[in-house]
Amino acid sequence: MTSGTYTEPHEPGPEIPLAGGDVTEGVVRVGDTVRRPVGPNAPLVHALLRHLEEVGFAGAPRFLGIDAAGREVLTFVPGEVAGRPRPAWIADEERLASVGRLVRDYDDAVAGFVVPEGVRPGYGFAEPPGMPPKPPYPAELVGHMDCTPDNIVFRGGEAAALIDFDMAKPVARVEEALNVMLYWAPLGDPADADPPLREVNVPRRCRIVADAYGMSGADRSRLVEVAVLRTRRAWFSMKQIAEERGGGWARMWEEGVGDRIKRREAWLEREAKAIDAALTAP
Repeated sequence: MTSGTYTEPHEPGPEIPLAGGDVTEGVVRVGDTVRRPVGPNAPLVHALLRHLEEVGFAGAPRFLGIDAAGREVLTFVPGEVAGRPRPAWIADEERLASVGRLVRDYDDAVAGFVVPEGVRPGYGFAEPPGMPPKPPYPAELVGHMDCTPDNIVFRGGEAAALIDFDMAKPVARVEEALNVMLYWAPLGDPADADPPLREVNVPRRCRIVADAYGMSGADRSRLVEVAVLRTRRAWFSMKQIAEERGGGWARMWEEGVGDRIKRREAWLEREAKAIDAALTAP
């Protein structure tokens, strides 16, 4: 599979708009394909999706090429996602466990993937002044790193596929598991959680993800540390991207994402012992 122009197998059907998440606009369905803008991380994403196809990982769309309008062409993944307003089933613990298993299956499938020479993961931003340090753990694989409810496709009540790989980058496994917990536990001030998740037992849900993913003891013990460090960095990176890229990023910043990140940091510091105890208990 190359990144060349996609050849339509027949007269294309109508373009049906699809929800594109917080920052991706112009996503449409055409027949059994999805067309979306080519993002700055596309060289890595395309190589990653080709790898997943080669190893037979069923939980991701296939990259088919670039259409005549200059858009990515991907296979359409049938199923349901937790759009907005969030459905009540987002709090279901069996579904939560299935998300942990799906992400672990993805991480295992991508463990042998090597970033192609000359490809630089990410959005091409230099770190802004004052950016706190990264977690001190080496990258182990190219993580999905955007496991939001919008990006997990369910079938029959089970997480079946990941979509939207724009945020993929090399990370430690603990960071990938943390990303799942961030959105699905969820990690943050309950006032900022989606309504179905405002009264859930967050430490318990973290443990469910950890067990389903099969987190190592070492990763469980460092999860809170990584969560705090990543949260501190998130404020700086979100502010910079909003200023430099605008669009959906700027809208999120204007709507208060920076304040929510600060509240998450304070909440993590208050709840650190409870989360750590739930993750590391026998």
